[in-house]
Formats: sequence, C-alpha cells, structure tokens
Amino acid sequence: MKNNNYYAILMAGGIGSRFWPASTQANPKQFQDILGSGKSLIQVTFARLAKIIPPENIYILTHKDYTQLVKEHLPEVKDEQIVPEPAMRNTAPSILLGALKIRKKNEDALILVAPSDHWIDDDEEFSKNVQTGFDAASEADKLITLGINPTYPNTGYGYIRYNPRGSSKLFEVENFTEKPNFKKAEQFLKSGDYLWNAGIFIWSAAYIIKSFEKYLPEMYRLFQKGNDLWNTSEETEFLEKNYALADNISIDYGILERSDSVFVIPVDFKWNDLGTWKSLERELPKDDFQNTVVNSRLLPIDSSGNIVSTESGKVVVLEGITDYIIVETAEVLLLLPKDKEQSIKELREKVRERFGNNLV
Repeated sequence: MKNNNYYAILMAGGIGSRFWPASTQANPKQFQDILGSGKSLIQVTFARLAKIIPPENIYILTHKDYTQLVKEHLPEVKDEQIVPEPAMRNTAPSILLGALKIRKKNEDALILVAPSDHWIDDDEEFSKNVQTGFDAASEADKLITLGINPTYPNTGYGYIRYNPRGSSKLFEVENFTEKPNFKKAEQFLKSGDYLWNAGIFIWSAAYIIKSFEKYLPEMYRLFQKGNDLWNTSEETEFLEKNYALADNISIDYGILERSDSVFVIPVDFKWNDLGTWKSLERELPKDDFQNTVVNSRLLPIDSSGNIVSTESGKVVVLEGITDYIIVETAEVLLLLPKDKEQSIKELREKVRERFGNNLV
C-alpha cells in the first residue's frame, strides 16, 4: 500500500523551444510522443510516479494555457490536482506554490519534484532511489537531489560536486556548477566527483517552505498572503493578482546553491532530459545507416546520421543527405545541419517575426 504522506509536484509548464518545430507554445513537448512510444512524455512520467506515490497526490503545475492539454493527456486526474499558473515563471515560484498547497492538505507531506518531459530507462530503480530520498527526508531536514553518473562530457547539463567516498546512499553536496565548457566537463568526468543535476528533488513540505522563508524571504512573504486561500475557490483570483510579482528564479539558484543542508543520491538508472533533437540519438535505435527515425518510414539512399521526425508516419526519401535534423509538422518543415542545432531557438524567433506566433 502506498504511503499517503507521499506527494509529487510534476512540473509541466515549459515550452521546450529547443524541440521546435515539433514543440510549440501551443503544444509543448511534454504533451507529445517525442520518442515514438505511443504515449506522451507527461503520460509516461505520471505513470512512473504513480508506482510509488498515490495518483491522487500528484499535483501538475503548469501554465494556465495548458490546463486543457493536461486534462486530455491525464484524464484520470481531478481538477484540484491541476495547478494553473497565470504567468510563466521559473521553478522556484512553482515549487513554493505546490508545497504550500500540499502542506495545507497534509502537514506531514513529503514531496518529490520532477520534470514532466525527461526520459528514464528503469522505473523500478527510480522508485528505489525515490524511496531512499523519502526515508531520509522523513528522518531529518534535508534538501535532496538525484544525481546522474555522467557518461560523457555534456556541456548542456548542470553538475553536482560531491564526495563519493563512503558507503552511504546519501552524500553531502559540495557545490553546483551550471553548464560548463567542454574542457571543464571533461575534467569533471575524470575526477569522479561530479554528477549530472537531473532537476529531481525530494524534501518535506515543511522544510522546503522553511527554506524559502530563509533564502527567498520576499517570495515567501508574497505567497504567505494567500495562506487562507490555498485549495479554495479564491485561490485563482489571488494567483492572478500576485503570481507574476514573484521573482523569475530557479530553485537551484534561489535555494539549493545557498543551503547547507543539500544532499545527493547517485542513482542507478539512465536518464536524459530530452533537451534537444540530438539527445534522441542516445535513446532511440538507429537504422543500418545510423539514422534516428521517429514516427516516420525512411528510405535512405547514400544518407546517414540524420534525425528524421514526422507527425504522421510519413514516408521520407533521402538521397545524399548526411547529419541533418529533418522535422515535419502540419505547418512547418525544418531541415538543419546537426552541428547548427544550437540555432533552433534563433530560427524559431525569425519564424515568429515573419509568419506569426501560431507557428512557434
């Protein structure tokens, strides 16, 4: 039987702009079957969390424009589990809001915070690591993060430095490093003292709120004004007036990098934040010519190393094309050399300027 003190905040408010044109502001990547598995990323994530957390205790924090999408993808959740944010802010305001709502419902709540659009290869191992975190957070005031053993020098991830010596499952965090350059990432990998920051956190509702009071007092005071309104019909009006006033700051910068009670659990499952098109190559099988194919039927002639994604299982014929990202949606066709992937955000903005917001 699942523990009724276990809760989750599922973060589902991002746009996923680096996955454009498949991911758009109107239909971001968490609501899409990016991996061609037959389920959207948010559906897969919710099912994973529901293996250890009562489904009714999983709160989905999302932008108000995505409320209907959440209902379509997760018809099993009740309206009260969907928390519509009236403005796009960073992770700190979202997590504080979720924690305040949960604590009002259950003062003994332990909370898992997880993005809705990441890939994890082993649900059972994930559940074991989360259980370790819940056990530790129930025994003492700790802010716990899950750290991924790095397999290559990725410059797009944040890193956690810790002391790996010892036999504990829980290690004190020494510091955080945001997205290092390649040389630094190589050094991190060689040292064996660094983990990737997966953005998955575990703590008690009471302690994370106490941490906001200490490290982000202005945000804490702003949200405290709504204490009597959480989980009532008046909550929406309060958020409409006040949510956008909160600082646009991440939980990492706002609290974790400043607290002296941060611990990491090095995990045993494979993980990918699916932040870019090239990240798909690490998780999906390739054809005989090293092409990665999603929801498509590909005929490659002298064509290799491409990433091909269509919306409708379309037949794609390539001749003499190597190392390209080829993405087709109902209204956009993108053909881009893989080594120019970092320009997708810029291209998205150019399309917005010329053709309007409905395509981005």
